[in-house]
Amino acid sequence: MASQTKLKKPNSHFSLCTFLFFTVLFTIPALFLLRTSSSCSSSTTAAVSPSSDTNQPPWSGDLQTAQFAWNRLSFSLTNPPPKTLRLAVFSRKWPTGPNPGGMERHAFTLYTALARRGHHVHVFTSPLDPSPQTNKITSASDKTINPTIHSHGDAEPGKWRYNKAWELYQEENKKEPFDVVHTESVALPHWIAREVPNLAVSWHGIALESLQSSIYQDLIRKPGEPRSQGFNASLYGAVLPKILDEIRFFHNYAHHIAISDSCGEMLRDVYQIPEKRVHVILNGVDENGFKSDKKLRSLFRSKLGLQENSSAIVLGAAGRLVKDKGHPILYEAFAKLIETHSNVHLVVAGSGPWENRYKELGEKVTILGSLNPNELKGFYNGIDLFVNPTLRPQGLDLTLMEAMLSGKPVMASRYASIKRSIVVNDEFGFMFAPNVEALTAVMEVAVAEGAERLAERGRKCKEYAAEMFTASKMALAYERLFLCIKDQRFCIYP
Repeated sequence: MASQTKLKKPNSHFSLCTFLFFTVLFTIPALFLLRTSSSCSSSTTAAVSPSSDTNQPPWSGDLQTAQFAWNRLSFSLTNPPPKTLRLAVFSRKWPTGPNPGGMERHAFTLYTALARRGHHVHVFTSPLDPSPQTNKITSASDKTINPTIHSHGDAEPGKWRYNKAWELYQEENKKEPFDVVHTESVALPHWIAREVPNLAVSWHGIALESLQSSIYQDLIRKPGEPRSQGFNASLYGAVLPKILDEIRFFHNYAHHIAISDSCGEMLRDVYQIPEKRVHVILNGVDENGFKSDKKLRSLFRSKLGLQENSSAIVLGAAGRLVKDKGHPILYEAFAKLIETHSNVHLVVAGSGPWENRYKELGEKVTILGSLNPNELKGFYNGIDLFVNPTLRPQGLDLTLMEAMLSGKPVMASRYASIKRSIVVNDEFGFMFAPNVEALTAVMEVAVAEGAERLAERGRKCKEYAAEMFTASKMALAYERLFLCIKDQRFCIYP
Protein backbone atom coordinates (compact mmCIF):
# COMPACT_ATOMS: atom_id res chain seq x y z
CA MET A 1 0.00 0.00 0.00
CA ALA A 2 1.32 3.40 -0.99
CA SER A 3 2.47 5.62 1.82
CA GLN A 4 -0.07 8.21 2.93
CA THR A 5 2.52 10.31 4.72
CA LYS A 6 2.16 13.99 3.87
CA LEU A 7 5.15 16.19 3.34
CA LYS A 8 5.17 19.18 5.66
CA LYS A 9 4.73 22.53 3.96
CA PRO A 10 7.87 24.62 4.35
CA ASN A 11 7.66 27.59 6.68
CA SER A 12 7.47 30.42 4.17
CA HIS A 13 8.46 33.07 6.71
CA PHE A 14 11.59 31.16 7.74
CA SER A 15 12.47 30.48 4.08
CA LEU A 16 12.12 34.16 3.22
CA CYS A 17 14.27 35.22 6.18
CA THR A 18 16.90 32.62 5.26
CA PHE A 19 16.92 33.86 1.67
CA LEU A 20 17.27 37.49 2.79
CA PHE A 21 20.03 36.60 5.24
CA PHE A 22 22.22 34.88 2.67
CA THR A 23 21.39 37.49 0.04
CA VAL A 24 22.68 40.22 2.34
CA LEU A 25 25.61 38.13 3.57
CA PHE A 26 27.02 37.37 0.12
CA THR A 27 25.92 40.47 -1.75
CA ILE A 28 27.64 42.98 0.51
CA PRO A 29 31.18 41.60 0.10
CA ALA A 30 30.63 41.49 -3.67
CA LEU A 31 29.56 45.11 -3.67
CA PHE A 32 32.65 46.06 -1.67
CA LEU A 33 34.93 44.26 -4.10
CA LEU A 34 33.31 45.95 -7.09
CA ARG A 35 33.31 49.38 -5.48
CA THR A 36 36.75 49.28 -3.93
CA SER A 37 38.64 48.98 -7.20
CA SER A 38 36.89 51.98 -8.68
CA SER A 39 36.43 54.18 -5.62
CA CYS A 40 39.99 53.75 -4.39
CA SER A 41 41.38 54.80 -7.75
CA SER A 42 39.01 57.66 -8.47
CA SER A 43 37.88 59.14 -5.17
CA THR A 44 40.52 58.51 -2.56
CA THR A 45 43.55 59.25 -4.68
CA ALA A 46 41.94 62.41 -5.98
CA ALA A 47 41.77 63.77 -2.47
CA VAL A 48 44.58 65.46 -0.62
CA SER A 49 46.48 62.47 0.73
CA PRO A 50 48.24 63.14 4.07
CA SER A 51 51.84 62.00 4.27
CA SER A 52 51.73 61.08 0.62
CA ASP A 53 54.37 61.83 -2.00
CA THR A 54 52.04 61.41 -4.98
CA ASN A 55 51.96 64.03 -7.68
CA GLN A 56 48.18 64.10 -7.74
CA PRO A 57 46.86 67.68 -8.02
CA PRO A 58 44.83 68.97 -5.06
CA TRP A 59 41.17 68.05 -5.29
CA SER A 60 38.63 70.75 -6.14
CA GLY A 61 34.95 70.82 -6.94
CA ASP A 62 31.54 70.36 -5.31
CA LEU A 63 32.06 68.91 -1.83
CA GLN A 64 28.71 67.16 -2.09
CA THR A 65 30.19 64.85 -4.73
CA ALA A 66 33.27 63.92 -2.66
CA GLN A 67 33.21 60.21 -1.80
CA PHE A 68 36.32 60.28 0.38
CA ALA A 69 36.74 61.52 3.95
CA TRP A 70 36.65 65.30 4.19
CA ASN A 71 39.44 65.00 6.77
CA ARG A 72 41.78 64.66 3.79
CA LEU A 73 41.04 68.21 2.69
CA SER A 74 42.70 71.36 3.95
CA PHE A 75 40.62 73.77 6.04
CA SER A 76 42.05 76.78 7.86
CA LEU A 77 42.05 76.68 11.64
CA THR A 78 43.55 80.15 12.01
CA ASN A 79 40.94 81.97 9.91
CA PRO A 80 37.57 82.64 11.59
CA PRO A 81 34.52 81.00 10.02
CA PRO A 82 33.08 83.02 7.10
CA LYS A 83 29.68 82.90 8.78
CA THR A 84 28.61 82.30 12.37
CA LEU A 85 26.05 79.52 12.53
CA ARG A 86 23.24 78.80 14.96
CA LEU A 87 23.33 75.02 15.46
CA ALA A 88 20.85 72.67 17.12
CA VAL A 89 22.15 69.30 18.28
CA PHE A 90 20.16 66.27 19.41
CA SER A 91 22.20 63.89 21.56
CA ARG A 92 20.67 61.24 23.80
CA LYS A 93 23.29 61.86 26.45
CA TRP A 94 25.80 64.56 27.26
CA PRO A 95 29.01 63.61 29.11
CA THR A 96 28.48 63.97 32.84
CA GLY A 97 31.34 61.95 34.28
CA PRO A 98 34.98 60.98 33.81
CA ASN A 99 34.33 57.95 31.54
CA PRO A 100 31.70 58.81 28.91
CA GLY A 101 30.80 56.55 25.98
CA GLY A 102 32.20 56.94 22.48
CA MET A 103 29.18 58.73 20.99
CA GLU A 104 29.01 61.12 23.96
CA ARG A 105 32.71 61.89 23.65
CA HIS A 106 32.29 62.55 19.95
CA ALA A 107 29.45 65.01 20.58
CA PHE A 108 31.30 66.77 23.38
CA THR A 109 34.57 67.06 21.44
CA LEU A 110 32.88 68.24 18.24
CA TYR A 111 30.53 70.81 19.68
CA THR A 112 32.94 72.23 22.20
CA ALA A 113 35.33 72.84 19.30
CA LEU A 114 32.58 74.45 17.16
CA ALA A 115 31.47 76.65 20.06
CA ARG A 116 35.04 77.82 20.48
CA ARG A 117 35.06 78.66 16.78
CA GLY A 118 32.33 81.18 17.57
CA HIS A 119 29.25 79.21 16.52
CA HIS A 120 26.12 79.31 18.69
CA VAL A 121 25.62 75.67 19.65
CA HIS A 122 22.50 74.46 21.48
CA VAL A 123 22.49 70.84 22.65
CA PHE A 124 19.15 69.15 23.37
CA THR A 125 19.71 66.14 25.58
CA SER A 126 18.42 64.00 28.45
CA PRO A 127 18.55 65.11 32.11
CA LEU A 128 22.10 65.44 33.38
CA ASP A 129 23.47 63.45 36.28
CA PRO A 130 23.28 65.78 39.33
CA SER A 131 26.41 64.27 40.88
CA PRO A 132 29.47 66.47 41.47
CA GLN A 133 31.21 64.72 38.56
CA THR A 134 28.85 66.47 36.12
CA ASN A 135 30.55 69.83 36.20
CA LYS A 136 33.97 68.31 35.67
CA ILE A 137 33.10 67.87 31.99
CA THR A 138 31.32 71.12 31.14
CA SER A 139 31.08 74.50 32.73
CA ALA A 140 27.60 75.97 32.56
CA SER A 141 28.90 79.40 33.54
CA ASP A 142 31.22 79.76 30.57
CA LYS A 143 28.80 80.37 27.69
CA THR A 144 31.46 81.86 25.43
CA ILE A 145 33.36 78.66 24.74
CA ASN A 146 30.90 75.88 25.61
CA PRO A 147 27.61 74.83 24.04
CA THR A 148 24.34 75.79 25.67
CA ILE A 149 22.79 72.64 27.16
CA HIS A 150 19.01 72.14 27.13
CA SER A 151 18.17 69.01 29.13
CA HIS A 152 14.52 68.00 29.05
CA GLY A 153 12.60 67.11 32.19
CA ASP A 154 10.19 64.33 33.16
CA ALA A 155 12.84 61.60 33.10
CA GLU A 156 15.69 60.09 35.07
CA PRO A 157 19.26 61.23 34.33
CA GLY A 158 20.38 59.84 30.97
CA LYS A 159 16.85 58.70 30.01
CA TRP A 160 16.16 60.10 26.53
CA ARG A 161 12.72 61.34 25.55
CA TYR A 162 12.87 62.72 22.03
CA ASN A 163 9.41 64.32 22.22
CA LYS A 164 10.40 66.40 25.24
CA ALA A 165 13.66 67.44 23.58
CA TRP A 166 11.74 68.34 20.40
CA GLU A 167 9.43 70.61 22.40
CA LEU A 168 12.45 72.44 23.82
CA TYR A 169 13.87 72.78 20.32
CA GLN A 170 10.63 74.24 18.94
CA GLU A 171 10.54 76.84 21.69
CA GLU A 172 14.15 77.85 21.00
CA ASN A 173 13.65 77.81 17.24
CA LYS A 174 10.76 80.28 17.53
CA LYS A 175 13.07 82.80 19.20
CA GLU A 176 15.53 82.59 16.30
CA PRO A 177 15.54 79.87 13.62
CA PHE A 178 18.48 77.47 13.61
CA ASP A 179 20.70 77.37 10.52
CA VAL A 180 21.40 73.63 10.78
CA VAL A 181 20.03 70.77 12.89
CA HIS A 182 22.28 67.80 13.70
CA THR A 183 21.28 64.51 15.31
CA GLU A 184 23.63 61.89 16.71
CA SER A 185 22.27 58.71 15.08
CA VAL A 186 18.52 58.31 15.63
CA ALA A 187 18.28 60.64 18.62
CA LEU A 188 15.78 62.49 16.43
CA PRO A 189 13.42 59.89 14.90
CA HIS A 190 12.96 59.74 11.15
CA TRP A 191 9.28 60.73 11.22
CA ILE A 192 10.32 64.07 12.71
CA ALA A 193 13.54 64.37 10.71
CA ARG A 194 11.72 64.16 7.37
CA GLU A 195 10.11 67.54 8.13
CA VAL A 196 13.50 69.22 8.73
CA PRO A 197 15.24 70.01 5.41
CA ASN A 198 18.35 71.52 7.01
CA LEU A 199 19.14 68.40 9.04
CA ALA A 200 22.24 66.19 9.10
CA VAL A 201 22.62 62.87 10.91
CA SER A 202 25.87 61.20 11.99
CA TRP A 203 25.75 57.40 11.90
CA HIS A 204 27.90 55.77 14.59
CA GLY A 205 26.85 52.29 13.53
CA ILE A 206 24.20 50.86 11.24
CA ALA A 207 22.28 47.58 11.28
CA LEU A 208 24.16 46.16 8.32
CA GLU A 209 27.38 46.40 10.35
CA SER A 210 25.58 44.74 13.29
CA LEU A 211 24.86 41.75 11.05
CA GLN A 212 28.59 41.33 10.46
CA SER A 213 29.19 41.61 14.20
CA SER A 214 26.74 38.76 14.87
CA ILE A 215 28.60 36.59 12.34
CA TYR A 216 32.05 37.28 13.82
CA GLN A 217 30.89 36.61 17.37
CA ASP A 218 29.37 33.29 16.36
CA LEU A 219 32.50 32.22 14.48
CA ILE A 220 34.63 32.23 17.64
CA ARG A 221 32.53 29.45 19.21
CA LYS A 222 34.54 26.41 20.24
CA PRO A 223 33.97 23.06 18.48
CA GLY A 224 30.97 21.47 20.13
CA GLU A 225 29.97 24.68 21.91
CA PRO A 226 26.23 25.21 21.37
CA ARG A 227 25.06 28.30 19.56
CA SER A 228 23.33 30.85 21.74
CA GLN A 229 19.61 30.14 22.06
CA GLY A 230 18.79 33.69 21.08
CA PHE A 231 21.12 33.81 18.06
CA ASN A 232 18.65 32.71 15.39
CA ALA A 233 15.78 34.61 16.98
CA SER A 234 17.87 37.76 17.09
CA LEU A 235 19.19 37.34 13.57
CA TYR A 236 15.92 36.57 11.83
CA GLY A 237 13.58 38.39 14.17
CA ALA A 238 15.55 41.59 14.83
CA VAL A 239 18.69 42.18 12.78
CA LEU A 240 17.41 41.43 9.28
CA PRO A 241 14.13 43.31 9.68
CA LYS A 242 16.07 46.24 11.16
CA ILE A 243 18.33 46.37 8.10
CA LEU A 244 15.32 46.49 5.80
CA ASP A 245 13.61 49.11 7.96
CA GLU A 246 16.75 51.27 7.96
CA ILE A 247 17.07 51.09 4.18
CA ARG A 248 13.53 52.42 3.95
CA PHE A 249 13.54 55.16 6.58
CA PHE A 250 17.11 56.47 6.22
CA HIS A 251 15.92 58.45 3.20
CA ASN A 252 13.93 60.67 5.57
CA TYR A 253 17.17 62.30 6.76
CA ALA A 254 18.35 65.08 4.44
CA HIS A 255 22.11 64.66 4.93
CA HIS A 256 24.06 61.62 6.14
CA ILE A 257 27.47 61.79 7.81
CA ALA A 258 29.35 58.48 7.74
CA ILE A 259 32.17 58.18 10.27
CA SER A 260 34.14 55.74 8.11
CA ASP A 261 34.77 55.32 4.39
CA SER A 262 33.17 51.86 4.37
CA CYS A 263 30.01 53.15 6.06
CA GLY A 264 29.79 55.81 3.37
CA GLU A 265 29.89 53.10 0.71
CA MET A 266 27.18 51.10 2.45
CA LEU A 267 24.92 54.14 2.62
CA ARG A 268 25.43 54.86 -1.08
CA ASP A 269 25.45 51.31 -2.46
CA VAL A 270 23.17 49.29 -0.18
CA TYR A 271 20.96 51.87 1.54
CA GLN A 272 20.71 53.67 -1.82
CA ILE A 273 21.09 57.18 -0.43
CA PRO A 274 21.85 59.65 -3.27
CA GLU A 275 25.59 60.31 -3.43
CA LYS A 276 25.27 64.07 -2.87
CA ARG A 277 23.55 63.44 0.46
CA VAL A 278 26.28 61.18 1.89
CA HIS A 279 29.37 62.81 3.43
CA VAL A 280 32.30 61.00 5.06
CA ILE A 281 33.85 62.75 8.07
CA LEU A 282 36.04 60.64 10.34
CA ASN A 283 35.91 61.14 14.08
CA GLY A 284 38.61 63.11 15.83
CA VAL A 285 40.09 63.22 19.32
CA ASP A 286 41.65 66.01 21.35
CA GLU A 287 45.12 66.51 19.88
CA ASN A 288 46.19 68.38 23.02
CA GLY A 289 45.18 65.50 25.25
CA PHE A 290 46.97 62.70 23.42
CA LYS A 291 50.63 63.16 22.52
CA SER A 292 54.02 61.55 23.09
CA ASP A 293 55.51 62.15 26.54
CA LYS A 294 58.73 60.45 27.61
CA LYS A 295 58.22 61.25 31.29
CA LEU A 296 54.78 59.67 31.31
CA ARG A 297 56.24 56.63 29.57
CA SER A 298 58.98 56.16 32.14
CA LEU A 299 56.58 56.63 35.06
CA PHE A 300 54.03 54.18 33.67
CA ARG A 301 56.59 51.47 32.92
CA SER A 302 58.25 51.86 36.31
CA LYS A 303 54.88 51.10 37.91
CA LEU A 304 54.89 47.87 35.90
CA GLY A 305 58.30 47.05 37.37
CA LEU A 306 60.18 47.65 34.11
CA GLN A 307 63.57 49.33 34.08
CA GLU A 308 64.29 52.32 31.84
CA ASN A 309 66.38 50.25 29.43
CA SER A 310 64.12 47.18 29.52
CA SER A 311 63.62 45.42 26.16
CA ALA A 312 60.22 44.09 27.23
CA ILE A 313 57.35 44.59 24.77
CA VAL A 314 54.23 45.99 26.41
CA LEU A 315 50.95 45.41 24.62
CA GLY A 316 47.94 47.50 25.61
CA ALA A 317 44.17 47.18 25.17
CA ALA A 318 41.44 49.56 26.31
CA GLY A 319 37.67 49.44 26.57
CA ARG A 320 34.92 47.42 28.19
CA LEU A 321 36.05 43.88 29.02
CA VAL A 322 33.20 42.12 27.25
CA LYS A 323 32.90 39.48 24.53
CA ASP A 324 32.03 41.75 21.61
CA LYS A 325 35.15 43.82 22.24
CA GLY A 326 37.17 40.73 21.36
CA HIS A 327 38.53 39.82 24.79
CA PRO A 328 37.95 36.07 24.36
CA ILE A 329 40.40 35.97 21.44
CA LEU A 330 42.88 38.37 23.05
CA TYR A 331 42.91 36.27 26.22
CA GLU A 332 43.66 33.05 24.34
CA ALA A 333 46.15 34.58 21.93
CA PHE A 334 48.17 36.19 24.72
CA ALA A 335 48.07 32.95 26.74
CA LYS A 336 49.72 31.22 23.78
CA LEU A 337 52.21 34.05 23.29
CA ILE A 338 53.60 33.93 26.83
CA GLU A 339 54.25 30.20 26.47
CA THR A 340 57.18 31.01 24.17
CA HIS A 341 58.01 34.64 25.04
CA SER A 342 59.06 35.80 28.48
CA ASN A 343 59.64 39.49 27.65
CA VAL A 344 56.04 40.47 26.90
CA HIS A 345 53.39 42.13 29.07
CA LEU A 346 49.73 42.91 28.50
CA VAL A 347 48.14 45.96 30.13
CA VAL A 348 44.36 46.21 29.98
CA ALA A 349 42.56 49.50 30.69
CA GLY A 350 38.91 48.81 31.40
CA SER A 351 36.51 46.81 33.51
CA GLY A 352 34.01 44.06 32.88
CA PRO A 353 33.36 40.30 33.05
CA TRP A 354 36.69 39.32 31.49
CA GLU A 355 38.73 41.00 34.22
CA ASN A 356 38.92 37.85 36.34
CA ARG A 357 39.82 35.69 33.35
CA TYR A 358 42.82 37.87 32.57
CA LYS A 359 44.02 37.54 36.15
CA GLU A 360 44.37 33.80 35.53
CA LEU A 361 47.35 34.59 33.27
CA GLY A 362 49.39 35.79 36.23
CA GLU A 363 51.94 38.58 36.50
CA LYS A 364 52.26 39.03 32.74
CA VAL A 365 48.88 40.78 32.69
CA THR A 366 48.01 44.01 34.50
CA ILE A 367 44.38 45.12 34.82
CA LEU A 368 44.07 48.86 35.41
CA GLY A 369 40.30 49.20 35.52
CA SER A 370 38.52 52.17 33.93
CA LEU A 371 40.81 55.16 33.38
CA ASN A 372 40.00 58.85 33.12
CA PRO A 373 41.49 60.89 30.23
CA ASN A 374 44.55 61.94 32.22
CA GLU A 375 45.31 58.35 33.22
CA LEU A 376 44.85 57.22 29.61
CA LYS A 377 47.70 59.52 28.57
CA GLY A 378 50.11 57.54 30.72
CA PHE A 379 48.69 54.26 29.48
CA TYR A 380 49.17 55.08 25.79
CA ASN A 381 52.67 56.43 26.35
CA GLY A 382 53.74 53.44 28.42
CA ILE A 383 52.84 50.72 25.91
CA ASP A 384 54.71 49.70 22.76
CA LEU A 385 51.74 48.49 20.73
CA PHE A 386 47.99 49.05 21.02
CA VAL A 387 45.75 46.04 20.38
CA ASN A 388 42.09 46.33 19.38
CA PRO A 389 40.60 42.84 18.84
CA THR A 390 36.99 44.02 18.52
CA LEU A 391 34.34 41.73 17.05
CA ARG A 392 32.11 44.72 16.24
CA PRO A 393 32.76 46.27 12.81
CA GLN A 394 30.27 49.11 13.39
CA GLY A 395 31.52 52.61 14.02
CA LEU A 396 35.17 53.61 14.26
CA ASP A 397 36.89 53.12 17.60
CA LEU A 398 38.34 56.30 19.10
CA THR A 399 40.97 54.31 21.01
CA LEU A 400 42.81 53.53 17.76
CA MET A 401 43.04 57.25 17.01
CA GLU A 402 44.15 58.09 20.55
CA ALA A 403 46.91 55.47 20.39
CA MET A 404 48.18 56.72 17.02
CA LEU A 405 48.17 60.35 18.17
CA SER A 406 50.21 59.18 21.17
CA GLY A 407 52.78 57.76 18.76
CA LYS A 408 51.89 54.06 19.00
CA PRO A 409 51.40 51.52 16.20
CA VAL A 410 48.17 49.56 16.30
CA MET A 411 47.05 45.97 15.89
CA ALA A 412 43.42 45.71 14.81
CA SER A 413 40.77 43.39 13.42
CA ARG A 414 40.73 43.45 9.64
CA TYR A 415 37.43 45.22 9.03
CA ALA A 416 36.72 47.47 6.08
CA SER A 417 36.07 50.45 8.38
CA ILE A 418 39.51 50.17 10.01
CA LYS A 419 41.42 49.13 6.89
CA ARG A 420 39.97 51.89 4.71
CA SER A 421 40.05 54.73 7.26
CA ILE A 422 42.73 54.08 9.92
CA VAL A 423 45.33 51.43 9.13
CA VAL A 424 45.65 52.62 5.54
CA ASN A 425 49.37 51.88 5.41
CA ASP A 426 51.17 48.69 6.46
CA GLU A 427 53.64 50.87 8.38
CA PHE A 428 50.90 51.86 10.82
CA GLY A 429 50.71 48.42 12.38
CA PHE A 430 49.16 45.01 11.92
CA MET A 431 45.77 43.66 10.92
CA PHE A 432 44.34 40.20 11.52
CA ALA A 433 41.23 38.14 10.91
CA PRO A 434 39.24 38.19 14.18
CA ASN A 435 40.22 34.76 15.48
CA VAL A 436 42.77 33.38 17.95
CA GLU A 437 45.14 31.86 15.38
CA ALA A 438 45.44 35.03 13.29
CA LEU A 439 45.90 37.29 16.33
CA THR A 440 48.56 34.99 17.80
CA ALA A 441 50.45 35.01 14.50
CA VAL A 442 50.62 38.82 14.22
CA MET A 443 51.59 39.10 17.87
CA GLU A 444 54.53 36.81 17.15
CA VAL A 445 55.58 39.05 14.27
CA ALA A 446 55.28 42.24 16.33
CA VAL A 447 57.30 40.86 19.25
CA ALA A 448 59.98 39.66 16.86
CA GLU A 449 60.32 43.17 15.43
CA GLY A 450 61.27 44.58 18.81
CA ALA A 451 60.68 47.90 20.56
CA GLU A 452 62.84 50.02 18.26
CA ARG A 453 61.02 48.99 15.09
CA LEU A 454 57.64 49.41 16.79
CA ALA A 455 58.65 52.92 17.88
CA GLU A 456 59.53 53.74 14.26
CA ARG A 457 56.07 52.60 13.19
CA GLY A 458 54.60 54.71 15.98
CA ARG A 459 56.25 57.88 14.71
CA LYS A 460 54.63 57.38 11.32
CA CYS A 461 51.29 56.73 12.99
CA LYS A 462 51.59 59.99 14.87
CA GLU A 463 52.30 61.98 11.71
CA TYR A 464 49.29 60.54 9.93
CA ALA A 465 46.95 60.85 12.91
CA ALA A 466 47.94 64.49 13.43
CA GLU A 467 46.73 65.24 9.90
CA MET A 468 43.57 63.11 9.96
CA PHE A 469 42.19 62.34 13.43
CA THR A 470 42.36 65.56 15.42
CA ALA A 471 39.35 67.28 16.96
CA SER A 472 40.29 70.41 15.01
CA LYS A 473 40.24 68.63 11.64
CA MET A 474 36.91 66.97 12.47
CA ALA A 475 35.33 70.24 13.63
CA LEU A 476 36.51 72.13 10.55
CA ALA A 477 35.06 69.46 8.26
CA TYR A 478 31.71 69.56 10.07
CA GLU A 479 31.77 73.36 9.98
CA ARG A 480 32.24 73.36 6.22
CA LEU A 481 29.42 70.84 5.76
CA PHE A 482 27.06 72.91 7.90
CA LEU A 483 28.01 76.04 5.94
CA CYS A 484 27.30 74.09 2.74
CA ILE A 485 23.86 73.07 4.04
CA LYS A 486 23.13 76.70 4.96
CA ASP A 487 24.46 78.25 1.74
CA GLN A 488 25.35 76.36 -1.47
CA ARG A 489 28.23 78.76 -2.14
CA PHE A 490 30.22 77.01 0.56
CA CYS A 491 29.82 73.64 -1.16
CA ILE A 492 32.53 74.56 -3.67
CA TYR A 493 36.06 73.61 -2.59
CA PRO A 494 38.44 75.27 -2.11
